[in-house]
Amino acid sequence: MDLEQRVAELERRLAALEAGRSADAPAAPEAPAGEPDEDFWALQELKRRLPGLDGGATEASGEAGGAVVFTGAVRLPTGECYEWQWGKLTSALLAVNWADASDAFAALGHPVRLRLLSEVLGGCRTVAELAELDGLGTTGQIYHHLRQLTAAGWLHTAARGQYEVPPPRVVPLLVALTAARP
Repeated sequence: MDLEQRVAELERRLAALEAGRSADAPAAPEAPAGEPDEDFWALQELKRRLPGLDGGATEASGEAGGAVVFTGAVRLPTGECYEWQWGKLTSALLAVNWADASDAFAALGHPVRLRLLSEVLGGCRTVAELAELDGLGTTGQIYHHLRQLTAAGWLHTAARGQYEVPPPRVVPLLVALTAARP
């Protein structure tokens, strides 16, 4: 491994540690066995922690209630591991300006950019590696798409000429992909 790769790996591990995650996260936990709704164990725990989701005071007052939580423990084909969790109350989500998220969603709205993200997560990190793949276009087109993804926060330059999905964006990217599936 050359010096640039070693530095990039150290930066990635430092970012994971600073974000409160293990640099080598364990596999995702299994749902608790024997639970009546074990397919919905995370949902059941969320409801237990948020009073009023069972038709209580929030619903009667006409206010939005509940919360959205997503989480993941991910091991990529490259061996990198990420753990991440995020949650927000429904009332806060409904109060923000949704148009502020349009650039992030627009960046994901092109098949080549989605393929680039997939390839970067799979280990192709440089423009030279990406240009060798079929169907991604010219080097200039690849740079154009990489700039779009970088501007929207889905990619950043990890080392000289190497791209990566920022550690705090790996699980959200996979969640967005999952949410877009029928």
